[in-house]
Amino acid sequence: MNIANKITLFRVFLVPIFMIVLYSDINNSQLIAGVIFIFASLTDTLDGYLARSRNLVTNFGKFVDPLADKVLVSAALISLVDLGKIPGWIVVVIIAREFTITGFRILAASDGITIAASSLGKFKTITQLLAIILILFNNFPFGNIPVDMIMLYLALIFTVLSGVDYIYKNIQVLNMKDI
Repeated sequence: MNIANKITLFRVFLVPIFMIVLYSDINNSQLIAGVIFIFASLTDTLDGYLARSRNLVTNFGKFVDPLADKVLVSAALISLVDLGKIPGWIVVVIIAREFTITGFRILAASDGITIAASSLGKFKTITQLLAIILILFNNFPFGNIPVDMIMLYLALIFTVLSGVDYIYKNIQVLNMKDI
């Protein structure tokens, strides 16, 4: 197993640690969980960089890396609903989009089509991560200006737009199948 894949697996390992810390009774558990979330999020950039720069791209990595990202973000969002920090309907929309686009990509791959990440998809990821971090840090350093919620709604907008964009630009995938 190469270093990029080990880092990806480490991100998966960090998810239960993030959850345990977030729900623990230790002082500043939410802030500590936020730091763990940031660290786990940064490993995505590192494993991707190593895989591309060292020619370590593998099918295992192509499968596990996006899965690790979705597990991390979904765990955080669901936990934030459970803790009463964000509305559940937003999380349902975000997770439904992830399932839809993942299924769409699997369908495309079955026809030998690779659907690359788009700019909207990257904005979606960045806004989701920033929203989660700001919420975990209780909107620090913005105080009474609800930047955390603004970022959450921006994440929701980019989530929907990028999902529609992926399907619109790759609609031929659906036309290849008997519907």
